[in-house]
Amino acid sequence: MNNSFKGYVLGILAAASYGTNPLFALPLLNAGIDASSVLFIRYLLAIPMLATIMVARGRGFGLKRNQWIPLATLGLLMAASSLLLYVSYAYIGAAIASTLLFVYPIMVTIIMALFFHEKVSVLTVFSIVLAMTGIGLLYRGGDGRALSLAGLVMVAGSALSYAIYLVWVNMPRLKDVPTLKLTLYVIFFGTFLYAYNFDTDSFNILSNSPWLWADALAMAFFPTAFSLLCTSAAIQKIGSTPVAILGAFEPVSAVLFAVTIFNEPMTLRLGMGILLIISSVTLIISAGSVVNFLMRVRKMFPRIKR
Repeated sequence: MNNSFKGYVLGILAAASYGTNPLFALPLLNAGIDASSVLFIRYLLAIPMLATIMVARGRGFGLKRNQWIPLATLGLLMAASSLLLYVSYAYIGAAIASTLLFVYPIMVTIIMALFFHEKVSVLTVFSIVLAMTGIGLLYRGGDGRALSLAGLVMVAGSALSYAIYLVWVNMPRLKDVPTLKLTLYVIFFGTFLYAYNFDTDSFNILSNSPWLWADALAMAFFPTAFSLLCTSAAIQKIGSTPVAILGAFEPVSAVLFAVTIFNEPMTLRLGMGILLIISSVTLIISAGSVVNFLMRVRKMFPRIKR
């Protein structure tokens, strides 16, 4: 199995596992735990999971002096993205929020064009217009009323934070940081964003139900530790842009859980909006030689050692 194929598989796994956020987060939020506390628990439980894997593999925890600030920045970006997404669930629902979050691949493409001189094709411009059309269809919920502006702004902020994370993780100062270590420190630094507003009553709520503890542990593993590990490894193999595009599997899994398990409404208009947004991103690389396009992106970054 060559590195490119592994990168694609890892990218798909990363997106699909991150799309399980509503599956595990909504029961905790519905039980009365606030978003910041849910995320604090999620990250806190993920840290020993990753640390145990590192010890089992004989990896060290040390960092170079010039790596602390970049990793702290990555942690805050990831934490901000997660917090904004979770809070938005209360305003516009998990299905729509997870779909709108998927505009982050387009944001990655724009960032790559502005700061790394990646050429913006006519197809890319068309894809952006297509995505905006899809967002326009999603602007009204299943009952026909306009979605909350606050919820939309939160999802946009979540998408932008994650887009910057995907690009920032490629910076040269982090080229010698193994995937496991990078992921551990991203989660570690991200925890500080939630610690200030953590409600200790959350543990009392968890203690009343073993199912809620199971949700918390699954949330710490699948959309957190496992997803971030796969994302970091995939970026190292195929670059930021293709990993972002493979994120199409994220809203698909998130919408599936939100509609089938949590009975969120799904209308024809909303379905078309979701389809337009997903299609707009995949169209970005559908013209010309896909392999050459991905290789141009990948060569912009040095190899990151695992």
